[in-house]
Amino acid sequence: MPLKIEERISLIKRNTEEIIGEDDLPELLKNNKTIKHYIGFEISGKIHLGTGLMCMSKVKDFMDAGIECSIFLADWHSWINDKLGGDREVIKKVAVGYFKEGLKASLKCVGGDSEKLKFVLGSDLYHNNDDYWATVIDVSKNTTLGRMQRSITIMGRKEGEGVDFAKLIYPPMQVADIFIQGLHLPHAGLDQRKAQVIARDVALKLKVKPLLDDEGTKIKPVAVHHHLILGLGKPPVWPIPKEQMQDLWSSLKMSKSKPDSCIFIHDSPEDIRRKIKNSFCPAGEAEFNPVLDWIKSLVFMNKKAQLNVERPEKYGGNKAYYSYAEVESDFMEGKLHPQDMKNAVAEKIVEILEPARKHFELPHVKKMKEEMEQLIITR
Repeated sequence: MPLKIEERISLIKRNTEEIIGEDDLPELLKNNKTIKHYIGFEISGKIHLGTGLMCMSKVKDFMDAGIECSIFLADWHSWINDKLGGDREVIKKVAVGYFKEGLKASLKCVGGDSEKLKFVLGSDLYHNNDDYWATVIDVSKNTTLGRMQRSITIMGRKEGEGVDFAKLIYPPMQVADIFIQGLHLPHAGLDQRKAQVIARDVALKLKVKPLLDDEGTKIKPVAVHHHLILGLGKPPVWPIPKEQMQDLWSSLKMSKSKPDSCIFIHDSPEDIRRKIKNSFCPAGEAEFNPVLDWIKSLVFMNKKAQLNVERPEKYGGNKAYYSYAEVESDFMEGKLHPQDMKNAVAEKIVEILEPARKHFELPHVKKMKEEMEQLIITR
């Protein structure tokens, strides 16, 4: 039986930080037979939990809501942002090989069907596509230079940082990606919101490839932003001043550039346990605590989740938790020791990532991973 609009909206909204244009969702679902989603990724090496579990759990929500989902392998954007040494051929090879397989494996980890997932390579989309490059210009004509300069933060660059001119082309290309593919639900982390805001602001002004509903009326895309999970390391400033919390959160999100503060989807159980054992997890702190953040965002990503704490009777004995609120309450009251919580999270992450480890044991996929790792070493 098809889901009701209210049920589809609930799935779209689940585990999100922000939806820009949320009020447009009912009309969007009512007036369009096919709703298209996408999330785009730069190609920059190993896939960690922020990309693998956080992003793909939302993709599964979209799929469950009857949305047509696609993954954009942004090889041109990766080239512009100097990933993998800025070598286009290397970037493309990793994109359609390791990275694609890693995202399929990640979707399996959260219970999704990878066969229903569509992949689009930037180079393929842009090839012999005059309308795409015309849309880049169309977007640019309706956006100021100052705004483009402020938007380089979507590449992990600081506002005002001296950059080569190519990086100013990145934001209008990202926006053009949305319109050339006719995407209703662009999806990204909160760090990409500036591009999504531009997309909504220019939507009704575009002349080349505007987004149209089934009646032919120009509409705005609805931008969905998921949570950015924290890396496991201690922040450089502690305690964090309240006024700096939002900025520091973005800068301390999980990053592959800090391998001991992040977990990759194919990490061994031993590496997962070691990294989480050494993680920053201050007792009595809930607002900025990586382990609690993971419990909330990765462990309890659905209502059927369970976290099992195993400990000696003298420390309270074993206990099963069925909600994040229960865990936080016991932790803040001192009933759950940080190390016991870490151990439980480590075992849960090991369990969740089992399908990815198995996927990367397949000979051809394992070879892709090994080739990618060698390419990174030589860059």
